[in-house]
Amino acid sequence: MPDDVFQFESADESPGFLLWQVSSMWQRRINAGLKPFDLTHAQFVLLASMTWLAVSEKPLTQIDLANHAKMDVMMTSNVLRTLEEKGLILRKPHPTDTRAKSLAVTNKGLKLAEQAVQVVEGIDREFFNSLGAGASAFNKQLLKLIDSDT
Repeated sequence: MPDDVFQFESADESPGFLLWQVSSMWQRRINAGLKPFDLTHAQFVLLASMTWLAVSEKPLTQIDLANHAKMDVMMTSNVLRTLEEKGLILRKPHPTDTRAKSLAVTNKGLKLAEQAVQVVEGIDREFFNSLGAGASAFNKQLLKLIDSDT
């Protein structure tokens, strides 16, 4: 390849490629941990997010959930349809917006989310353990990237 094709001399210098590698490694572990629960990673993220956001008195909409998870609205809709078919969530008429649906986690969904969260948090602890005291700084850097996208 000509030298002017790549910005970096080594793949280890490319933050995008490194992020891809780390993300792929982490997702493989998460997917393996979620397999016994019959949940995909996207299903887990939305179910856990709904459980987390349920503490608010405000009705939760699909748009709110997609924004929280930083997930595409159409993908969110498709995943929610699957979660509803599995009996893990309900979509009800929104109390004030006739165009929107209000989302709620069923008892079955809540129990599954509680179990799956324990497994995922354990995987996260193990996976990110090598960062040691640098984990907090790593999270701050990730938040900086998230904030720059808004």
